[in-house]
Amino acid sequence: MSEPFVVLVADDEPVSRAIAKRYLTQSEYTVLVASNGREALDLYTQHHPSIVITDWRMPDMNGIELCKAIRAESRDLYTYIILLTGLIETDHVVTGLEAGADEYLTKPFHAAELLARVRVGRRIVGLYEELASKSLLLEQLALTDPLTGLPNRRALDGWVSRELSGADRHGYPVWIVMADLDHFKSINDTYGHDAGDEVLKVAAQLFKTGLRQSDLVGRLGGEEFLLLLTHANEDQALAAIERVREQIASHRFTWKGQEFSVTASFGIAVCRSHDAADYRRLLEKADTALYLAKQNGRNRVEMDLGEEECVA
Repeated sequence: MSEPFVVLVADDEPVSRAIAKRYLTQSEYTVLVASNGREALDLYTQHHPSIVITDWRMPDMNGIELCKAIRAESRDLYTYIILLTGLIETDHVVTGLEAGADEYLTKPFHAAELLARVRVGRRIVGLYEELASKSLLLEQLALTDPLTGLPNRRALDGWVSRELSGADRHGYPVWIVMADLDHFKSINDTYGHDAGDEVLKVAAQLFKTGLRQSDLVGRLGGEEFLLLLTHANEDQALAAIERVREQIASHRFTWKGQEFSVTASFGIAVCRSHDAADYRRLLEKADTALYLAKQNGRNRVEMDLGEEECVA
């Protein structure tokens, strides 16, 4: 069941409020009423109605001031504002529109015309919400690796930098881990790129399930992943990555009836104290440790024990 569509009616005239509320309620709108501008603004702040119908002349705060206050407050929400006025001269209409009103309706108004204006406002609010939803989806897609569903490099750059800033303020260690699937090219060559994609997707889930929910896993690109662990000492961090390594190595991948195994190598760098470093520097150190793991036979974890100050 969809949420009720809320309309706020602000008018110091009891008869006008009653007429608007009666007809809007009959049309299945949820109606809030206020007898002055200050009360209307309080109701708006509490309930964020999608449509506001406000009289121009009210005590405490008039309709023009209410329009401006709503526009100043609702930067992330769109509210359709209908201004009720007996002042139909062009300069008054322009003043109302410039204050933030979307539409105006002359008093005394006809119920059918009021309902028609509200329906127009509802359609416009709906279009705005649809656009905002699509914009949010596009933003999420821009930060997500489409194959694995993990955060991509762009997302990782922002999130890791924020985590390093927090570590710098509160004094906890951050472990940056570079992970690379071993001999990944041979999987593509032997079983095809579709099989390689499936391995990447499964590996991504194994990385996630092997760590705590508070830890971060993302895909840097190709067969490279980045893992971030916080609030852990050296033994705990190393044990966690060893656990992930073992999960990858013990998993049996299946592709078109053929079974095979995959291993991964890991390089760890720690942000803890001394010698100021940034995110890029930590990535370089983790990458160096990863290269050492590859040189030493793969399917292993190497750690750079140099202590770096947590500076984003």
